[in-house]
Amino acid sequence: AMCLVRTRSLLSFLSYLTASSRHYVDRLFDPDPQKVLQGVIDMKNAVIGNNKQKANLIVLGAVPRLLYLLQQETSSTELKTECAVVLGSLAMGTENNVKSLLDCHIIPALLQGLLSPDLKFIEACLRCLRTIFTSPVTPEELLYTDATVIPHLMALLSRSRYTQEYICQIFSHCCKSLDSETLKFAFVRMQALKCFSVLAFENPQVSMTLVNVLVDGELLPQIFVKMLQRDKPIEMQLTSAKCLTYMCRAGAIRTDDNCIVLKTLPCLVRMCSKERLLEERVEGAETLAYLIEPDVELQRIASITDHLIAMLADYFKYPSSVSAITDIKRLDHDLKHAHELRQAAFKLYASLGANDEDIRKKIIETENMMDRIVTGLSESSVKVRLAAVRCLHSLSRSVQQLRTSFQDHAVWKPLMKVLQNAPDEILVVASSMLCNLLLEFSPSKEPILESGAVELLCGLTQSENPALRVNGIWALMNMAFQAEQKIKADILRSLSTEQLFRLLSDSDLNVLMKTLGLLRNLLSTRPHIDKIMSTHGKQIMQAVTLILEGEHNIEVKEQTLCILANIADGTTAKDLIMTNDDILQKIKYYMGHSHVKLQLAAMFCISNLIWNEEEGSQERQDKLRDMGIVDILHKLSQSPDSNLCDNLLYA
Repeated sequence: AMCLVRTRSLLSFLSYLTASSRHYVDRLFDPDPQKVLQGVIDMKNAVIGNNKQKANLIVLGAVPRLLYLLQQETSSTELKTECAVVLGSLAMGTENNVKSLLDCHIIPALLQGLLSPDLKFIEACLRCLRTIFTSPVTPEELLYTDATVIPHLMALLSRSRYTQEYICQIFSHCCKSLDSETLKFAFVRMQALKCFSVLAFENPQVSMTLVNVLVDGELLPQIFVKMLQRDKPIEMQLTSAKCLTYMCRAGAIRTDDNCIVLKTLPCLVRMCSKERLLEERVEGAETLAYLIEPDVELQRIASITDHLIAMLADYFKYPSSVSAITDIKRLDHDLKHAHELRQAAFKLYASLGANDEDIRKKIIETENMMDRIVTGLSESSVKVRLAAVRCLHSLSRSVQQLRTSFQDHAVWKPLMKVLQNAPDEILVVASSMLCNLLLEFSPSKEPILESGAVELLCGLTQSENPALRVNGIWALMNMAFQAEQKIKADILRSLSTEQLFRLLSDSDLNVLMKTLGLLRNLLSTRPHIDKIMSTHGKQIMQAVTLILEGEHNIEVKEQTLCILANIADGTTAKDLIMTNDDILQKIKYYMGHSHVKLQLAAMFCISNLIWNEEEGSQERQDKLRDMGIVDILHKLSQSPDSNLCDNLLYA
């Protein structure tokens, strides 16, 4: 009797469930595979955002059938993927839903699905696993019951943006409470260590989680430090050093922390020794380059650790350590991969020399280093060429080296060659370096100009890549600084006023600022100002007007007013301002502006227009008096701002 009552109550409950919910489940059993697929797709659309429908389908037994279809070899990949999507949607409901899915052994089924060759299906399985593992009702150890899972997840990390995102979320959740049992399967193994390094790379969220993980009462970074010890396997030392490096770069460990300065950095320097295997030397140098790249103190420490700068010179000589040469296969392998050593050395030299003048000097004085870098610019491997350009760019930040070594080795010649038809990533760094070589104190400036640099740079300003447009215009700006009239005329002719206007309306602020800087440099020294304004005056005044009327920041407006002040300093050019009432009204407006920088720039314009010792100054003063500008000057002379007063006295 009791059994009968239970059956009746269950039947009444089932009859309460909507007919449509039953209909969805029934369709999963249709003999026609196409109808089954359509049924799963319709079910997917029905459950999105509908928790009641999710609960109904779970009670009606949809989950075991979906899991059966997901694991059936005869199911199409599309059907399997749609089943995984529906299961993921059910998991996003309540905690009870997740419990029901776990009771049906969903995790082994989804992990099995990860062995499929189809990426879309893998992503759907991972998305569902992520939802289940991040639920508080899921025991985290379910991830570690099979020792092959972690290495397989690691292998999937790089398959797509989504696989990386879901796996990172699974790990960052399941790593929070590692215990000895977990360690047995996952942590002590190299795969897990490698996994941590992949997870931490440029990922502040995961790094912050890992840095606080306790394993048997010990923090994870302390365990990594123990793995750096010389008696540990080299692979373990290197991978632990990578974990600590990535956590440091992601901001989870300070750069002055002892585990970085006294442990990680020296370990990576050891890896650069010629006793190590080629791949260990490459990985050691590249990881060290990444660690020290943003921090001048670490660069200084590295530069004096174990004669690192001299040690790196060996990267150009010995592809194999002496002891390994007995192995012919190893020698053959290393000769084929010797370019990777050169690339790694260039990368590390670039990081070492990023900030400190003494370190740059040491690098350049290392046996034939400039010759080696210059040779690197013409290597067949794009990666080596890029690393060589980055290295030179780093060294070109030194005024001293630009005047000496860069000149002695005529670095500009191979650089100009690199700039012809190079891929964008090389062009960005090479053109940035060209900016440095074109500074007024650089002896390379003249020969570069003679080798067709103006046309090349004007071409860069038309690139779709904003970084290349900035570098092109920046280099032209440096070229025009204190240059002869002929160079300025060449720049204007090659660039064309149309392109100049396009750059002045560029959406990238850096491009706009550098273009204004170029105009300012072109319009310096009186004869040059008068000459350029006599041929391009109308267009330049038009551009100035447009910018002063546009929605631009203080710096842009200030640069533009400084250009006007330069024009006002010309002998004949100043007439273009005096006969343009619109511009004069704008200068008057900026004299009364709330921002002192703009007031000062506007006052320079006026002081250049009314300078007493110049012809026509009286007439100009009279016109400006009539416009009320002299009154404003008088009021400003009473200003409590000493900056304004000093400049008024000068005017």
